[in-house]
Amino acid sequence: MIRQIVAFVENKKGVIWQMTTILRENNIRICGFSTVDSPEFGIVRMIVNQPDAALSELSKAGFVVKECEVIAITMDAQEVQRDMEAVLQAVQDGNVNINYFYSSFGSSGEKPILILNAEEMDETEEMLCSQGFACLSSCG
Repeated sequence: MIRQIVAFVENKKGVIWQMTTILRENNIRICGFSTVDSPEFGIVRMIVNQPDAALSELSKAGFVVKECEVIAITMDAQEVQRDMEAVLQAVQDGNVNINYFYSSFGSSGEKPILILNAEEMDETEEMLCSQGFACLSSCG
């Protein structure tokens, strides 16, 4: 599994820019990013190369942050939909409920990553890895 940073933020202009600027200024690379919003607040989920530093810097800036583990699987850049469907089929066949998932934005030369949170995380990761999916424990 891989560590995910989760931030609870006000739904107002400039908040995500502020977060990403803090990370960039501290040489923390974002490998995957997802947002969910409501009228008053948002949830930002991200995979970064330095989770401890991200937690520290974002906390110092006043953000409410926590971490949790998620499953991260690399995908072929040319076959993202095929690979995503294969993972989802394996999860379906394993009778696992997915709480949420999102994909990364790979940069040049990197493979995209499918990030998911499911019930029974250890069993789900073990099942996927045993079926040949490339599970990650960090994002370079």
